Amino acid sequence: MEPKTIEIRTLLLSLAGLLIAEVAARVVISELACPPLPILGAARVVEILLLLLIVSIWGKGMSSIGLTGDQFVAGLRKGLTWSAVFGLCALLGFAVLYAAHINPLGLLKTHLPPSALGVILFFLVGSLVAPIAEEIFFRGILYGFLRRWGVLTAVVGSTAVFVLAHAITAVIPVTQIVGGVVFAVAFEVTGNLIVPITIHVLGNTVLFALSLVS
Repeated sequence: MEPKTIEIRTLLLSLAGLLIAEVAARVVISELACPPLPILGAARVVEILLLLLIVSIWGKGMSSIGLTGDQFVAGLRKGLTWSAVFGLCALLGFAVLYAAHINPLGLLKTHLPPSALGVILFFLVGSLVAPIAEEIFFRGILYGFLRRWGVLTAVVGSTAVFVLAHAITAVIPVTQIVGGVVFAVAFEVTGNLIVPITIHVLGNTVLFALSLVS
């Protein structure tokens, strides 16, 4: 992608919109004692709409984040190819860990809701809505802003913020680190946001599915 695509105004407005949506969701969950997953899912949908609105009105348009209608099919195809290669590399990594007597599923396991309806909602939010919102901001907007200082700065910076935005635990966030780098590199190489969105959606789906059967 081209340097200096995203301006500081677009980034700051996006951050403000995300902050408002996240705070509002937390207040609703806390004050109304609502189940968190539906509220968080609704917040992500609002965030997607807000980010697209900000980019369209106060930014340089959808093409500035690599998200236009004529890019969808090509981006989906490339995303599937990247996902297949990424999956093969992951399988190789699994084989190496198993050979070292380390169970990789223990590093990747996600705690799923106990009910069937909860699991379905978890997959819908975690495997589809959240990845779209995250890719629009972390890759389309944040990476696009940092890109003016070079590819390495943009990859490292967007990945670091991506990792910090997720729950921090005592375990090294391997999936977030690897995912953040792969998503950023895919976006840099293709200039098409559908590519990292596809990889992210499929990656989350596989991770949650492994947690479901393990």
